Amino acid sequence: MMANLFDQFMSPTYLGMPLIVLALGLPWILWPSPSTRWLNNRLITLQSWFLNRFTQQLLLPINTGGHKWALILASLMAFLLSMNLLGLLPYTFTPTTQLSLNMGLAVPFWLATVIIGMRNQPTAALGHLLPEGTPTPLIPVLIVIETISLFIRPLALGVRLTANLTAGHLLIQLIATAAFTLMTTMTTVALLTTSILFLLTLLEIAVAMIQAYVFVLLLSL
Repeated sequence: MMANLFDQFMSPTYLGMPLIVLALGLPWILWPSPSTRWLNNRLITLQSWFLNRFTQQLLLPINTGGHKWALILASLMAFLLSMNLLGLLPYTFTPTTQLSLNMGLAVPFWLATVIIGMRNQPTAALGHLLPEGTPTPLIPVLIVIETISLFIRPLALGVRLTANLTAGHLLIQLIATAAFTLMTTMTTVALLTTSILFLLTLLEIAVAMIQAYVFVLLLSL
């Protein structure tokens, strides 16, 4: 039974071709391209407003030198948001439930921020490894702890995104299976379970949006 529950997280194949390639490319196809007209339609206007608001909130705590990352961070946010929401549709696959994909996104961005920080401001970057006012006997211990936490950060980013989406999908499948099974024997309980499933689906939509934002926000910090 448990193996059947986790089968939904396996990358499906069709005619020997993995469909994860289609799932990764589909978000860019669905986002509408801006037109050259003076007035855009409502969809493009809403898309532009959303990206502008997200970019403003993301770059608010970052200095002017970090604003050059706005395009790639906004693109990553749109990419993760599209994949998370598309994965909630029936008969679809969510690539962000794969730890390998999330680590492949987290490690290069984390490594880039560390390398750029060491190159541009080495004193400030190394200063984060030792909080100000630390007692002298605790200095070696805190340096080791902060170094370990620095290297664990990309793993935490990937595991956080994977665990939240995986848990939500498992709960949806469990409650949907229970509602389908109880429909013929206990109709009232099945209707109650279906209402809980509807509320859980709304919560999972919110989780899909929040996790995409949190992933990009923690990368930018």
